Amino acid sequence: MRLVDHVVAPGVQPDVTEHGAARDDWPRIWEQVLAADILVLAGPIWLGDNSSQTRLAIERLYAHSGEVGDDGLPVYYGKVAGALVGGNEDGLKHCTSVILHALQHLGCTIPPNAEAGWIGEAGPGPSYGDELDDGSRAGFDNDFTQRNVTFMAWNLMHLAGILRAAGGIPAEGNLPGAWDGGSRWGFQNPEYR
Repeated sequence: MRLVDHVVAPGVQPDVTEHGAARDDWPRIWEQVLAADILVLAGPIWLGDNSSQTRLAIERLYAHSGEVGDDGLPVYYGKVAGALVGGNEDGLKHCTSVILHALQHLGCTIPPNAEAGWIGEAGPGPSYGDELDDGSRAGFDNDFTQRNVTFMAWNLMHLAGILRAAGGIPAEGNLPGAWDGGSRWGFQNPEYR
């Protein structure tokens, strides 16, 4: 889903129309995010950093960070996440590290090699997938990118399958409400601390 094809208001509320925005398509987008086992944030690199739309997606995902599912666990537990970026500027590792940190902070599980991207020649030039003068597409023949996208896709699917088969992340030791109620699941701080 392309965020730029929707009207998504900035903010850290689940529905920003309840806070003054005239329109907010995020609640419909959130339904799809909530139903997904795998979440991949993809976007361009601008001036060596994530685009404003990528940051907006993270902001709006964060709006749901306090929500829990029927099992009492945070809603992102059991979701597997990755990052995909591209552009013609340096910053791929910086951009993906910011995205992956945000997603794991929300509660998503990050598998190995959960990032991929393509960076063309520095300076103005084609973006990934742009048609070139010879009829080919920029980046499509880049073995490094193709390998990393493939590894990322398989690792996302493998880990999502493992989590689904296991019934997700165990509730033991992960229930915010139980923690607030005083439970420490048998791991009390020693008295001498």
